[in-house]
Amino acid sequence: MTISKLVRRVLTAISVSAFALSITTMTASAQSAADRAAEAAKKYSGTTLNVFYEAGLQPLDPKNFTGPMWEKLTGIKINVIESPLAEMFTKTMQAHRAGTGAYDVLNVLPNQMADLAIAGALTPLDDYVDKYGFREELTKIAPVYRDNQMKVEGKIYGFPDDGDVLILYYRKDIFEDAENMKAFKAKHGYDLAPPKTWKQFQEIGQFITDKYAPKMYGAGMISAPGNSHFMFQERFRVEGGKFFDTDTMKATVNSAAGLKVFNDMLAEVKFMPKGVEQWGFIEPFNGLLSGELAMTISWPPVGRWAAGYGKGTEALNWIPPTKVADKIGYALPPGGTPELAAGFSLAVASGSKNQEAAYLFIQWMNSEEISLKRVQLPFALRDPFRTSHFSNPEYRSRWSNAGEYLDVLKAGAETGLLDLSLLQTDRYEEGIRQAVGRLWAGDDPKTILDDLAAQWDKLTQRIGADKQRRVYTDWASKPNAYPK
Repeated sequence: MTISKLVRRVLTAISVSAFALSITTMTASAQSAADRAAEAAKKYSGTTLNVFYEAGLQPLDPKNFTGPMWEKLTGIKINVIESPLAEMFTKTMQAHRAGTGAYDVLNVLPNQMADLAIAGALTPLDDYVDKYGFREELTKIAPVYRDNQMKVEGKIYGFPDDGDVLILYYRKDIFEDAENMKAFKAKHGYDLAPPKTWKQFQEIGQFITDKYAPKMYGAGMISAPGNSHFMFQERFRVEGGKFFDTDTMKATVNSAAGLKVFNDMLAEVKFMPKGVEQWGFIEPFNGLLSGELAMTISWPPVGRWAAGYGKGTEALNWIPPTKVADKIGYALPPGGTPELAAGFSLAVASGSKNQEAAYLFIQWMNSEEISLKRVQLPFALRDPFRTSHFSNPEYRSRWSNAGEYLDVLKAGAETGLLDLSLLQTDRYEEGIRQAVGRLWAGDDPKTILDDLAAQWDKLTQRIGADKQRRVYTDWASKPNAYPK
């Protein structure tokens, strides 16, 4: 055979292979990411996946919606294992260290992802992402979640799956009342509108309380130590605070920024309802729905439920009737950089004996097609996290001002601030919770913050400053660790 004929045969073979490859690629691209995952998962029919979820409303999604749908599509059963949120990290780590393979799919708090990934408890997902063509859809996750809650040191360990963000809810009828607007402008020299700064928050809150209390108060907040660390983290950074000196890894929470936040918190409770210092999630939620509060800051489900979305759903029978369904407005909190406040990423346990099947399930759940259905479930607490969720016409028509609600969530998905992420993050957060408890008990704010910084320094020394610097530096390098 001559060289020229050999070359022609080789080129022909390459052309045929290329054509076949192009047909395969076209077929794959014609399928959605959800379809690709479901089709590939059929080979695991008969398998049962153990899916680890926060107890409460969250598991109603895989139990009643996605789980049955997935089993019908693939033959794979979903077994939901529930746990209180505060115990999920410990149980995940215990299962990993013991090698029990107890979980296949994990719901991971994004600020705990680094700790779990470095410990080896999570499976890196990049190879699966490429194998099943999911990378393009990942780029369509809203920026703050995509760029901050998916990777550890450059590797994908989880799919951001819950757009948790703390936003401001306010009474439009009170803010837009002509008499209120005139009186407020005369007193403070600017228009009555959702506060842009914490100083404005105090002035507006006091103004409304002075006029309406005890029938209505200017604001009421989640203030009890349990969730107070979220608000402190946000406000501390809004005031210009940094958590650590990266050179020494010495804590700097006792800076002027921290002291200002504590003093402002003490000033604000004076125009809020009595006992607000011990309010958790339910009290301000009930206060908003009953018309007792003109402002509060909370998670996205509050906005849906206050508008009456999901009324009549059995799982939401505990929610009191709303008296403000057509009166609630939505805005970013003072500073414009809301705390992302928990949220979840879907991950695969490294000890799972069904890793590929587990991966395919989370790709399917997280896909544009399926996630759009999930975030509209009124009962399941999964909040919008993809850009398509915010613009979806169906979602925007769910109640009268659902479009305004989604626009504010979209803005939060661009400017929101990450929860602090460290090794043993919860121990640092527990320090903040204890500090807030002391603040409400009447201790000196400066002393409390100095003690908090010393407590953090001891933790860092015990863990190892170099180890902690590695995690903190990676976290601090992300776009939404600190306000731009």
